[in-house]
Amino acid sequence: MTDTNRRQVFQSTAGVLLAGLGITDSIPARSAEVFSSSQKISSVEPVTKILAQFAAKANADQVPASVKKEATRTLLNWVGCAVGGSRQDATNRAVKALQEFSGPAKANLLGRSEKFDILNAALINGISSHVLDYDDTHLKKIIHPAGPVASALLALSQHRPTTGREFMNALVIGCEIECRLGNAVYPDHYAKGWHITGTTGVFGAATAAGRLLGLDETNMVHAIGIAASQPVGLKVQFGSDTKSFHPGKAAQNGLLAALLAEKGFTASTVALEGFDGWGQAVSTKQDWTEVTSDLGQRYELGLNTYKPFACGIVAHPSIDAAIELHNQHHVNPDQIEAIEVKVHPLVLNLMGKTEPRTGLESKFSIYHAIAISLITGRGGEQAFTDSAAQNAQVINLRKKIKVVVDPAIKADQADMRIVQKNGDVLHQFIEHAVGSQNHPMSDAQLEDKFNGLTEGILKPEQSHQLINLCWRVWELENPSLIATNAAV
Repeated sequence: MTDTNRRQVFQSTAGVLLAGLGITDSIPARSAEVFSSSQKISSVEPVTKILAQFAAKANADQVPASVKKEATRTLLNWVGCAVGGSRQDATNRAVKALQEFSGPAKANLLGRSEKFDILNAALINGISSHVLDYDDTHLKKIIHPAGPVASALLALSQHRPTTGREFMNALVIGCEIECRLGNAVYPDHYAKGWHITGTTGVFGAATAAGRLLGLDETNMVHAIGIAASQPVGLKVQFGSDTKSFHPGKAAQNGLLAALLAEKGFTASTVALEGFDGWGQAVSTKQDWTEVTSDLGQRYELGLNTYKPFACGIVAHPSIDAAIELHNQHHVNPDQIEAIEVKVHPLVLNLMGKTEPRTGLESKFSIYHAIAISLITGRGGEQAFTDSAAQNAQVINLRKKIKVVVDPAIKADQADMRIVQKNGDVLHQFIEHAVGSQNHPMSDAQLEDKFNGLTEGILKPEQSHQLINLCWRVWELENPSLIATNAAV
């Protein structure tokens, strides 16, 4: 029987079944397309194979020095965030739930004393690196690249010895693939409710781990295909423990995909671009040229940025404005009549919680972010705790805040106006928020952030040694030293 005849039989059978159920309407147009169309796959680039070839063959010598430096900054920031989040409730709960089921204790949990099997260590470290919402961000698509990739790689490096050079080349490969796939489906994918870090991070973790495992092109295709069946992450989870579960699970799923592929486990060779494949399933937009154009020549990782404030990044320009006004005018919250801030359209979509009850919820409240920053002049992890969210002065001030969406405001901008009870008006416009591509955090600022995150968890000399290991990672003979030195 030909494929055409099979489709005709299937369509006819479907019609009979529907009629038997009392459904007499014809099969919807979209369903009819499914039965009759091959989607002209031959006209689409073999995206899965192109990425597999890149992941299997990309040479560290071809990575520009600037991208190598950004990769190092990415790792440093990730390690600090993972240690800093290691004692948070979400991390503690995950450790407690999984400890009795963990396999061979081969991989360290950063900032903790426990060792887990590599799959569960990847999960836990991914959770702890994201739970503070303080991690790196690829601003074009709001992906946090390091969480899934570094969590998988560091755990694997404690099981399969490698060099710092190979480790970092794999990190570059994984982050690049993750970000490019995000470019291909954004913004439609994000608008449908997917958390893009989890859904694309699984490919970054799979290809990075696959590279360390030495997968050839054929098995790398299968690793990507296995990863395609494991997307994870919904935006509805923002403000709960499960948001940080997304990059952790992406790390675990990607590592699992690579390990399965290494042993010959198979998957579709067109899992990304194929009919009924990942791209079609998760987005109404698939621009595969975003994935393949200048692959290996232009690096998305070179655009990575780092958060100076521990919350959703779209709120950072407003926090920046609030801190500037706090520092310049020593604003007394009790003397404020009203606050108006003009923001980018995405802000209320992601940070619209008006009455956050917990620290996790407050990370997605533009109202809390502005109020706490005006009162304290800070936006670090202590600004987004349960006690901060429940502070009476903060609650009172956030009720005075009006957030206005202005399409003319760019993603790294904010325009804040404060009217005081005596009639004075204070104004602050942020052209480029600190931490953005046009106003990046310096190496010294990243080290200060790292030390602040590890304070009270690691001894100062341990933090100093860990920072030095991260800066020297490309030359290390054994990058797993980062994991052992980040443990307590």
